[in-house]
Amino acid sequence: MTRNPFPANWPLRIGGLIGLTYIIYASAQLGITGERLLHGFGEAQRFLARMFPPNFERWGLLVEGMLESLQIAVLSTAIGIVLSLPLGLMAARNLSPVWLAAPTRGFIAVCRSLHYVIVAIIFVKALGFGALAGVAALTVASIGFIAKLFAEAIEEISMKQVEAVRASGASPAGVLIYGVVPQVASRFIGFCIYLLDSNLRNSTLVGIVGAGGIGGTLFAAFKRFDYDFVCAILIAIIALIFLAEVISGRIRAALR
Repeated sequence: MTRNPFPANWPLRIGGLIGLTYIIYASAQLGITGERLLHGFGEAQRFLARMFPPNFERWGLLVEGMLESLQIAVLSTAIGIVLSLPLGLMAARNLSPVWLAAPTRGFIAVCRSLHYVIVAIIFVKALGFGALAGVAALTVASIGFIAKLFAEAIEEISMKQVEAVRASGASPAGVLIYGVVPQVASRFIGFCIYLLDSNLRNSTLVGIVGAGGIGGTLFAAFKRFDYDFVCAILIAIIALIFLAEVISGRIRAALR
């Protein structure tokens, strides 16, 4: 008797069947039906028809909101990077003792555990409406994102270079400057550029909950059913993100 070279993988098949069954069950529980989808497509067509042509007559209000979003993104990115650098060093298990790395990683995990919109709502309640709440919320989100990447990048460095600098009698600061930073500098810069790009997008959303920026203007336009102005705001946001992508691409190319 010849052995079947392609035997049936019954655990995989059973797992796939269970997954498919749950998808069908979840769709039924959430009321996702073909009839609702077809109705939604029709409503979407009418909604998009009301958005065009875009209305740029209130360009002053649009520019003001975009500039505020840009300021929120830049400030939160700068503060987040400054705070994340020492946190990343303390969270790196190859440089810090367990009693220091473990609680630092726990703090970073707490910063990452909540969505930035939820954090923005909390800061709006604590600090009031305005850009300050948006900067604080995106700073917390930036710490949770960039400090984790900093720590992981430091943990991947070669300790031979670090030990060589230590053997030369360098101080702890000298070990960081000459043994750690040269190995991770390019990755750090890439992380920071990506963080700024991410905060530019996020800063347009926190305004919806009252944390400043163009998001507040967008939400107000939706409430007034001013859909042609909504389209103008969306075009401006897309243009800002494209411009940021071009600039960040040039910076990455210059650093290679």
